[in-house]
Amino acid sequence: MDPSELQTLYTIMETLSLDQKWRLSYPNPCKPSASWVGIECKRGVTDSHLHVTRLNFGTPPNPTCKNTASFPSEIFNLPYLQSIFFFQCFTITKTMISVSKISGPSSLQQLSFRSNPSLVGSIPSQLFSHLSSLQILTISQSRISGRIPPEISTMGSLVHLDLSYNQLTGAIPVELSKLRKLVGLDLSYNSLTGQIPNAIGQLGMLQKLDFSSNLLTGSVPESVGKLTSLAFIALSNNGLHGKPPVGLANLKGLEYLIMENNPMSTELPMEFGLLPKLQELRLSNSGYTGEIPAIFSQLSNLTTLSLQNNRLTGNIPLGLGNLSHIYHLNLSKNLLSGEIPFDSGFLKRLGKNLDLSGNGQLCLNPGEAHDSAKLGVDVCNRSNTRVGNSSSRIQPLKTSEGGVVEFSRPTLFFMFVCLVCVGI
Repeated sequence: MDPSELQTLYTIMETLSLDQKWRLSYPNPCKPSASWVGIECKRGVTDSHLHVTRLNFGTPPNPTCKNTASFPSEIFNLPYLQSIFFFQCFTITKTMISVSKISGPSSLQQLSFRSNPSLVGSIPSQLFSHLSSLQILTISQSRISGRIPPEISTMGSLVHLDLSYNQLTGAIPVELSKLRKLVGLDLSYNSLTGQIPNAIGQLGMLQKLDFSSNLLTGSVPESVGKLTSLAFIALSNNGLHGKPPVGLANLKGLEYLIMENNPMSTELPMEFGLLPKLQELRLSNSGYTGEIPAIFSQLSNLTTLSLQNNRLTGNIPLGLGNLSHIYHLNLSKNLLSGEIPFDSGFLKRLGKNLDLSGNGQLCLNPGEAHDSAKLGVDVCNRSNTRVGNSSSRIQPLKTSEGGVVEFSRPTLFFMFVCLVCVGI
């Protein structure tokens, strides 16, 4: 190894780990027969030296991190380092991402921090000017705070950006739209505010978009309909409202649409039924009204449909029972009515994964009466009215202690109207 590179590596190891006396145990750490798990080296193209290209830290068999481990900014001075991973490394002593010791542009292509609860502070904006080759940036399940620096737009090679499960605040920077090579963008589980920028529609290569569990407001921008490569979109647990963009129907490759727990307060869009590859549709607890569109029955790849805790009305579309791949269906806590259109085979296949409870006017065919209690509904009678444990079923006549028949007020009123009709 190049002597200066070797010394930099030792400094990094001594900052992070007490697993070995690194200088004594590994005098030639890139030598194949003497290297430790967690390090990879490659021979240089222009010289005969072996160079460190990958480092992994945090959990065995990789080198573990000591309680006093701090972020080693020297990693940016390993000239051939392409990937570095910190997993459960900074868990005791608080440390910050520092760029104070960067001497020049880095060769890093992947920088990953996962499950580091003692990684605190903000993302330094100076970091991005030194990481022009970076393709994957992951800072997840840490305690990073502050705003997402707009300077992130200078990382034109970035393919995946994951800043989930942190304490980030402020608006989603419109500058993210300049990262035209992005395939995955995950900002979930933060405290981001404001609206989803309309410029997000410029990320034409995006396949995964996750903004769930933030404090976002406004409506979903129409430009989302331009993200025709999307396979996964999650916007749950925000303050989004209004009709989803009609352009969502353009996302023919979309497989997962997850928008639970938003105050949408609009009719359930039929456009969702125009997504042929959709596997999961989760829209619970969002104030949706109107009927379940019959076109949902054309989602032949659907495995999960969650519409619980809305204000949906009308009958359950007959065709939902013909969806051969569905294994989880939750329509509970709505205002649905009529006879449940599922046969015994469908009911048996879904079992506990079918929930229709909390719909006061739904009823089950008498032939499937044994499933009534399990589904949380009553049994229909022959005239398609409900019988069973329901306040709306026919009640026996009540008599007083003297044997006189007692009628309720609604019954007396109905009798009076009938008498008037026949001219009595």
